[in-house]
Amino acid sequence: MTRTIGIRREDKNIWERRVPLIPEHLALILQAGDLAAVVQPYPRRVFADEAYRQAGAEVAEDLSGCDLVLAVKEIPQALFEPGGAYLFFSHTIKAQPYNMPMLRRLLELGCTLIDYERITDDQGRRLVFFSRQAGQAGMIDTLHLLGARLAAEGLDTPFVDVKMSYAYASLDAAKAALAGVGAQIIERGLPAEILPLVVGFAGYGNVSQGAQDVFDVLPVTAVTPDALLSGALPSAGLVKVIFAEHDMVEPVAEGAAFELQEYYQHPERYRARFARFLPRLHVLVNGIYWEARYPRLVSNADLRTLWETEPQPRLRVLGDVSCDIDGSIQCTHKSTMPDAPSYVFDPLTGEHTMGFEGRGPIVMAVDNLPAELSRESSVQFSESLRGFVADVVRADRTVRWEDYDVPAPIRRAVIAYNGVLTPDFAYLQHAL
Repeated sequence: MTRTIGIRREDKNIWERRVPLIPEHLALILQAGDLAAVVQPYPRRVFADEAYRQAGAEVAEDLSGCDLVLAVKEIPQALFEPGGAYLFFSHTIKAQPYNMPMLRRLLELGCTLIDYERITDDQGRRLVFFSRQAGQAGMIDTLHLLGARLAAEGLDTPFVDVKMSYAYASLDAAKAALAGVGAQIIERGLPAEILPLVVGFAGYGNVSQGAQDVFDVLPVTAVTPDALLSGALPSAGLVKVIFAEHDMVEPVAEGAAFELQEYYQHPERYRARFARFLPRLHVLVNGIYWEARYPRLVSNADLRTLWETEPQPRLRVLGDVSCDIDGSIQCTHKSTMPDAPSYVFDPLTGEHTMGFEGRGPIVMAVDNLPAELSRESSVQFSESLRGFVADVVRADRTVRWEDYDVPAPIRRAVIAYNGVLTPDFAYLQHAL
């Protein structure tokens, strides 16, 4: 019996051009002979419809007969079919209120929902993700905004030449442009008012690694958080600081030692202590995973204290790649789009103003950053995903959940099975 894979168009916004499977990888999947594919037509997709035809797929509007439908972003409720199976980023695992109606509808229709975010190995490490590209695009956009902010202050720097990520033909083109910026910094230096220019990276995972991959194209000196506090910095140039969990929080109990696993399991035993670094940073790139039970990285109160203490703090840009609304960076009050990527948060009034001018730090809060590097994002994502697709589409969904035969990483990612929340996600019932 032939099973059919469906690939939905990504039309959530005009910037979304990514695909979950690139034509080359789809062709390899279809070589088995017992699978077929239907791809919805879409002129904005980073890979053309014709490339999917050549890969062996039918390009057609109707996905209703597909055994598994793949997408990147959320699928509109009206498109769900009774008993259908769907694989996409659902943004439901934190019981996000805005997507609970979508999850409720999936359950009502007896659907199966699998979420990329929960495809993990035995150690809980994610296997299918866009995180690295989010960091890369986020760093480029952050540098673009830094240049705009400094120029608005009357400071002449090569960062003014950095464009938004989507304006480059490729990641390689963006890096080549940044290499030129680096050469200008070496030749001309930077204004004395911002020397040394310090960029901090919160976290050390895939997001942070992607951001550092871009930042390290520039002439950078890396220092430790302790060196930053002590002032043991070079007198000029760019400085990079990476912050781990023990830099961000400390035990509440007097004299207690920091323990990473305890922090993850009992965050209520810890309190934030990152504010001590803020006066020494010009830019903070945030790439940490955050839930409400954890202390915030930067609170509005932290920023208010900083602006009340200093007439012109160093901090210019909060590159919030994680983009959790009212989250680890509390002043991230809404997400932005690539054509209007930032707003300024005034710590003294609590007001947000679109753009990059005004009192307070810029917040870069683009929530679909990987879409700015659509081709690179799609290729890496597809490479990670393709090994799972055939097993999922062939799996018999008429059996009990206990007998559902899919690879362990996929099983961990099944939020709903035939209209019922799976045991690991039963906690979502309270939010429905």
